[in-house]
Amino acid sequence: MVNVGTADRAVRAVLGLILLAVPFVPAAAAALAGMGAWIWLLPAVGVVLLLTALFRFCPAYTLLGIRTCALK
Repeated sequence: MVNVGTADRAVRAVLGLILLAVPFVPAAAAALAGMGAWIWLLPAVGVVLLLTALFRFCPAYTLLGIRTCALK
């Protein structure tokens, strides 16, 4: 089952990579230092976005009845 389209997939992949890298970039980590341990939530969300881009399936889209890809 596929419910993530090409443009959606690209956005998810780029955003996922950015969120995955945030805690490891010194300038970004310094800017978000007030988040404490919550800064590690960002890479977790990044991993989820990368996985949904990789598998072209989003469980939330299924629950909400959303489909961003063309029907085959």
